[in-house]
Amino acid sequence: MKTMLILGGIMLFLAVALGAFGAHALKERLNESQLKTYQTGIQYHLAHGLGLVLIGLYAGMTDHASLVILAGWFIAAGILLFSGSLYALSLTGIRKLGAITPLGGVAFLAGWVMFIIAAAQG
Repeated sequence: MKTMLILGGIMLFLAVALGAFGAHALKERLNESQLKTYQTGIQYHLAHGLGLVLIGLYAGMTDHASLVILAGWFIAAGILLFSGSLYALSLTGIRKLGAITPLGGVAFLAGWVMFIIAAAQG
């Protein structure tokens, strides 16, 4: 529980910092498409960082905490793979990095399915 709360806080901090960096330092350096890709990474990063905080809170309220925590690790992996690949893609222009993004999406989906199962059980 505590680990997910801390991880969620770290992810939210990073999302805000990276968002500010993108809005200020990258605005003039990236084209419109690259900036949109970067912003999509930020959007998912923020949403799932908040999800990690909620997962941390729920883990302390359920008898199925181990499944909830596992869901949190999948969500964290999703942030790294999904948002991380979008950041790298927008900054480098290397299109092959886009192949990593769906893996992050699958990690998000798997994490939320685990969370749903845990919530339904308890």
